Amino acid sequence: MSDKKTELLKLKFKSLLGYAAWVLVVILLVSTVKNINRVLSIRKQVEEEKQRVEKMQSDNAKLQAQIMEAQGSEFIEKQIRDKLGLTKTGEVVVILPDESIVKRLAPPVTLDDETLPDPNWLKWKKLFF
Repeated sequence: MSDKKTELLKLKFKSLLGYAAWVLVVILLVSTVKNINRVLSIRKQVEEEKQRVEKMQSDNAKLQAQIMEAQGSEFIEKQIRDKLGLTKTGEVVVILPDESIVKRLAPPVTLDDETLPDPNWLKWKKLFF
């Protein structure tokens, strides 16, 4: 009787071990799938950051070019001439009034609707009727 009990106990233990193994396999499988999803999302974020860095590098290159241009003597001279109204000898500065004043002083534009003359049949109709 004790042999039957031990055999029964061993059989239950083996089936319990089988169930535990299956549960462990399922847990590992779920964990693996989650890790794969996490890796894919991190790769996507890395790609987005690379694109952002490339955009910033191109913007930085443009800004560096603007800085180099702004440090040139031609740019500085142009800014001084434009903002302060300074001229070289022999040049004349022309200052135009505001756009609203120019519009007020300009003659009004009249739009004439050009129409074709009436056709002959319409002229005859008007003449007799």
